[in-house]
Amino acid sequence: MGTPAGAVAAGTALLTDHYELTMVEAALRSGAAHRRSVFEVFGRRLPHGRRYGVVAGIGRLLDAIEAFRFDDATLRYLADRKVVDRTTLDWLADYRFGGDVYGYPEGECWFPGSPIVVVEGTFAEAVLLETLVLSVLNHDCAVAAAASRMTSAAAGRPCIEMGSRRTHEQAAVAAARAAYVAGFASTSNLRAGEAYGIPTLGTSAHAFTLLHDNEREAFEAQIAALGKNTTLLVDTYDVTSAVATAVELAGPELGAVRLDSGDLLLLAHRVRRQLDELGADRTKIVVTSDLDEYAIAALRAAPVDAYGVGTQLVTGSGHPTASLVYKLVARAATSDADAPLESVAKRSPGKPSHGGRKTALRAYDADGVAETEVLRTGGRGEVGPELRELLVPLIIGGEVVGREPLEKSRERHLRSRAELPLSATQLSRGEPVLATVYE
Repeated sequence: MGTPAGAVAAGTALLTDHYELTMVEAALRSGAAHRRSVFEVFGRRLPHGRRYGVVAGIGRLLDAIEAFRFDDATLRYLADRKVVDRTTLDWLADYRFGGDVYGYPEGECWFPGSPIVVVEGTFAEAVLLETLVLSVLNHDCAVAAAASRMTSAAAGRPCIEMGSRRTHEQAAVAAARAAYVAGFASTSNLRAGEAYGIPTLGTSAHAFTLLHDNEREAFEAQIAALGKNTTLLVDTYDVTSAVATAVELAGPELGAVRLDSGDLLLLAHRVRRQLDELGADRTKIVVTSDLDEYAIAALRAAPVDAYGVGTQLVTGSGHPTASLVYKLVARAATSDADAPLESVAKRSPGKPSHGGRKTALRAYDADGVAETEVLRTGGRGEVGPELRELLVPLIIGGEVVGREPLEKSRERHLRSRAELPLSATQLSRGEPVLATVYE
């Protein structure tokens, strides 16, 4: 989809750290600000025990970079607080990112070292984007990785995102989008539905049942408003009694019942048996209650038709950040436009980086199963049918060229996950399923 109306604030320039601007000021003074530079976004490792990562947030990031402008009010704020000097303020007033951005397309799987995003431009214009890029991608990639594990564990049964009440209000919208990329079927968040076209679902909470004098009255009111195909919440009081009342009122056309507490495995079997005995054999069972990928997998043998997931999804199921970093990997020795790029790399203990602008490829075996992430420096090199290039253009010369419908990202993720070794979807802890090789 294109930029959703109102999805990004008018300007995103202050969604950054103070030191990004002071680096620009110092680089302008030293004369190095205009050196051609290459930054790469990557993770040194996956969260402990995870087998693969998922790229999400690219569409949001493109919107945010496009909106990265220093308007008069922003410049006054920086001047009043003496964040940077007048020369730097004048430079910021004309700021428009005019470089190039390449990246793994949204929905693609990634592995340690994968250059998820590559930013090329002058040092000053590229370094300003560091915090913005990382804040978007670290959140969205973490949620998408958790969502992918959940949809894999669900084995084709739909998952519903319903974590808005467990995170920041704007993070909730971003989380719903990332979850949809990774296979979730719908969201409870209306803002995400309006902004990104994600299907929305929702019926009632326990408060609605408690509002009425008894459960029967609550069910009658909901059915009258939403129809017999609605989903009735049946665990406010006694589940068996509630199911009987639900079927009595709605008949076999009852859409679904929802279980939100107790031993969900046991209750799902009991409720399925009761529904069938009452003739509601097409009525579905939806389960909620702080599910994660392990709980979903444990319910795979139960007669459950859909899963509603909240807290564990929006917090990355224990890993709320993808731990991505934004590092300078190459820069020119002078500010001349045609000055050749030179490789640079950190040598910090425990935090080394691999210098040089990289080409990313995925290698496959004879059966089409991915087996290696290949990162080449010094050019594209030879490619063949056993190698797939991963980086695509996202911004060229400051113009966004990489927007795509969210459905395309969603389809890509299913393909990317399907081509990984089978062990990728095991929930047991292990190493990344693809080794990263630097050539």
